[in-house]
Amino acid sequence: MSLLTTAPVLADHAPARAVKTFAPVSARPAGGLSLTYLGHELKRPFNRQALLINVALPAVLYLALHRTGSSHTAPPHGNFAMWMMIGIAVYGSATASTSTAVGIAVEKSSGWMRTMRLMPISSVGYVLSKVASAMLSAVLPVVVVGLLGWGTGAEGNLRVWILGLLTAWGGSAVFAAFGLGIGLTLRAEIVTSIPGLTTTALAFIGNLFLPLSGRVLQVGRWTPMFGVSDIARRALTDGCSLSGVHSSLTFVLLDVGGWFVLFVLLAARAYTKSSGRA
Repeated sequence: MSLLTTAPVLADHAPARAVKTFAPVSARPAGGLSLTYLGHELKRPFNRQALLINVALPAVLYLALHRTGSSHTAPPHGNFAMWMMIGIAVYGSATASTSTAVGIAVEKSSGWMRTMRLMPISSVGYVLSKVASAMLSAVLPVVVVGLLGWGTGAEGNLRVWILGLLTAWGGSAVFAAFGLGIGLTLRAEIVTSIPGLTTTALAFIGNLFLPLSGRVLQVGRWTPMFGVSDIARRALTDGCSLSGVHSSLTFVLLDVGGWFVLFVLLAARAYTKSSGRA
């Protein structure tokens, strides 16, 4: 009987044990760019077949086009081969980053987006991590085209070489964000052919393959491909097209920056819908 009477007394005086509670996923603060997740993305292997195509196509295009210019179309700080080399490097960089980024459509179809709801990372942070990962795939095409240019007589001073190739690679961020938007919006079955077709069309109208003039050039100046290529070629051309049309640095920087922000926001919105975040 004493045991029955003392047990409640001991229970009443026992210290209360803290109960650990977890906030629901929707209530957890979403972080910005997660360095941990970014590190994971940068370690992911690339599709070797796609990488081979993204390297071979720009190389073939450069070898086919680098001697098509006349002596009257030479830029002020180099030759036509250098002008073409930078343009093809921009194209190869854009194609590689776009095709890598649209691979997110496979992740979406496999249900990975629902798993990402558990990660304390914002939609924009997730998109920027993916952009950085896709940019790695753009390194090799730029390097290969640069080596081909060096071996085939592309002429320019050190500033032309460095700014041209670095900007060609850096511009891949714009097209990586573009690819993410496509991959998060469309089904995996229909996105495979879109990157190549889209970037090639933008390259033609963006003054990458052929020196444009007139109304076509005026329309092309508003595309992201023109903006990136103009910045990349600025040390070579002083901001002038081979037809003599000048573009201000402010205009092309706003062009590239505006497209990048737009693509990131659209991709982040698509990611939010795909992952079911509030």
